[in-house]
Amino acid sequence: MGRGAYALARVAVIVRASAGWLWWLGVLAAGIGVLLPGLTGRRIGVLAGAALFLIAAVVVFMARRKRYLTLARGASRAGKSVFLQDRAVTVRTRRRAVRWWLLLAFLAAVGSSFAVPAAGGMLMAGLGVGLWAKALWLGRWERANDVLLWVRPEWVPRGRPAGKAVNGYQTTGIVAGDAGPGGARRARAMESAAR
Repeated sequence: MGRGAYALARVAVIVRASAGWLWWLGVLAAGIGVLLPGLTGRRIGVLAGAALFLIAAVVVFMARRKRYLTLARGASRAGKSVFLQDRAVTVRTRRRAVRWWLLLAFLAAVGSSFAVPAAGGMLMAGLGVGLWAKALWLGRWERANDVLLWVRPEWVPRGRPAGKAVNGYQTTGIVAGDAGPGGARRARAMESAAR
């Protein structure tokens, strides 16, 4: 990178990077948990898990939305010297940062099934769904405003793209980078059109 250049990572990609792992590990933990009778019994465990799933998904989806919108509305246009980080690099970096937490959460979810079957796994899955829904919400905002939101990766070491350490977002055109609005992989047709 040239003088004064720096990297930018997609906000939506950071948000959704852990969603898939949380979902699948949660489903696996819940599946294992259903096989255990637990102290409360399977029926109560699954009902409690369903409630936790919904609560977790809604809380994660709603958390810090005002902060996201404030940063998005105050975003500045990215300069020509910035380096746009590939989606795969952002996802890999984020997942590497949280892999041990995910493993501990999975083990805790399975362990909790000895008391309340499946509830811990369904809670994990709900967290994943909430993150995925938030990424989709960001994608709708990006499409409506015809921009993509980016943030400097060094400002989000704990994976909080709307945390206190984030001083602001930057924007690019809708076809910049290799991830579409919401952080999903860009369709090949759009990539071809961009070229």
